[in-house]
Amino acid sequence: MGEAIAFTSGKGGVGKSSTLMNLGYMLSVKGYKVCLIDMDLGLKNLDIMMGLENRVLYDVNDVMNSYCSLKQALIKDKHNKNLFLLPACKNIHIDGIKKEDIKKIVNLLKDDFDYVLLDSAAGLEAGFKNSLYCADKVVVIATLDYTSLQDCDRVIGLAMREVNDITLVLNKVNPKFIDRGVSVNIQEAISYLSIPLLGVVYDDEEIVRYNNKGIPLLLNEKGMTYECFEVILKRMLGDEVGIPKFRQKSMIKRMFKQT
Repeated sequence: MGEAIAFTSGKGGVGKSSTLMNLGYMLSVKGYKVCLIDMDLGLKNLDIMMGLENRVLYDVNDVMNSYCSLKQALIKDKHNKNLFLLPACKNIHIDGIKKEDIKKIVNLLKDDFDYVLLDSAAGLEAGFKNSLYCADKVVVIATLDYTSLQDCDRVIGLAMREVNDITLVLNKVNPKFIDRGVSVNIQEAISYLSIPLLGVVYDDEEIVRYNNKGIPLLLNEKGMTYECFEVILKRMLGDEVGIPKFRQKSMIKRMFKQT
């Protein structure tokens, strides 16, 4: 039986879906069988970020209404045979979804996959509550902006009623902003939210660039971002490894970077 892990945040725009997708890709590279589900069922985007939008024939709504089998709705990733997507549906009202139906699908997937990663809706809407109902663990994605931390604190309070294992990923961390006092520092964020830190992802415009192309940034195994996700994965699997230190790209690398 696999694990269902919900990825959530207090607000949109913090890189929740990108973090989930890249971690799912890294798990699949390591040999784990992984399925991603977009739990914000009325606002699908994972298929676009993965470059799979043209391969969508069925979605989670078709599965719930028995228009197709669960196997028929799953889409295999272009880059790794162990990574699959269960697409969401745009023309569906989330409030009309029964959480029991979603959990039934998640439990079926857990029978075949090592990890089922749930891309929860940001905030406290129905998609977030459905994700908690299905999840064994929760990963909260936040930035070092105080408003992001405030919103995450509310999300964590609700998540604690349903799930015991809740960890934190700090995304888009910019050391220059910390040094200049533009954002809080990492230790202040951990103290404020009072949940274990799973990892840190440093600010990298390449993440956005690759997401827009539907290509995993982690195909590049030499970058700082790859190291960040590798540490997150190891800590998620129980290894005691330290958080990587930020390394500034040299001017030459920035001038001759590949696109």
